[in-house]
Amino acid sequence: MNIQEYFGRISYNKPHKDADLQTLTAIFQHHIQAIPFENLSMHCGETIDLDLQSTYNKIVRKKRGGWCLESNHLLFWALQELGYDTCILGGNSYEPAEGAYTAEMNHILLKVVIQGNSYIVDAGFGGAYQMWQPLVLISGKDQPQVPGIFRLTEDSGTWYLEKVKRKHYIPDKSETPHFTDAPGVGNIRKIHRFTLEPRHINDFQQLNLYLQVSPDNILQKKSLCSLQTTEGLIALVGWTLTEMKYNYTEDTDLLHITTLTDEELEKTLKDKFNIVLENKLVP
Repeated sequence: MNIQEYFGRISYNKPHKDADLQTLTAIFQHHIQAIPFENLSMHCGETIDLDLQSTYNKIVRKKRGGWCLESNHLLFWALQELGYDTCILGGNSYEPAEGAYTAEMNHILLKVVIQGNSYIVDAGFGGAYQMWQPLVLISGKDQPQVPGIFRLTEDSGTWYLEKVKRKHYIPDKSETPHFTDAPGVGNIRKIHRFTLEPRHINDFQQLNLYLQVSPDNILQKKSLCSLQTTEGLIALVGWTLTEMKYNYTEDTDLLHITTLTDEELEKTLKDKFNIVLENKLVP
């Protein structure tokens, strides 16, 4: 395991002498634009191991992506190697269908302290709720980024992350182009909650096993692969490819949605996500 090899994987070639916020932000952005959030292993008959060497080999050497447990663990290792004061935190994601946060911890994220200031860094949420920059750990402050406005709020030691949603503009060949998700009532999307209790990767071993065998969780029900781009994101869910451009017009994101054939899946994974699978994907 070599930090230069990791830098090659994320196409990062700038100076990194100082463990400062500017360097952290640059490395983080390269990471999320090179390493997809994906659970394709589960849908290829592959087992996901949480030990760091396995994660490193999969993401850095085989040029795959990973889910939060893998991507953030790899980033944690890299930041430690660079001298950052960082620790792993555990979170509970919000389930819109249930209208509640999960009872069990099911998300991993990082806290980084730089010159006495704490930041939340999370490279493993994927899709439209992926932050693009570290968030200052401060309660109640709007933190605008390209994907939208993020906000952290604290209540009795528990922190909550949410994002202000934008409208979606979907050009449709057959009909008049239409908008979805109009801001207004309900335009705040809850993402997850967490505490500042330091965690170890071993705290997530049970979760890692459970997610791979439980038929009820979203990761079993859907094959997912999403990657942040310089303008927005691309996401493949099952056979549906969505390409999103953030803030195409004021407060509106542009969406192009395509349904792929089985034959197109492999090519799309290679062309759009730079992923070549060893085993056959069953979307």
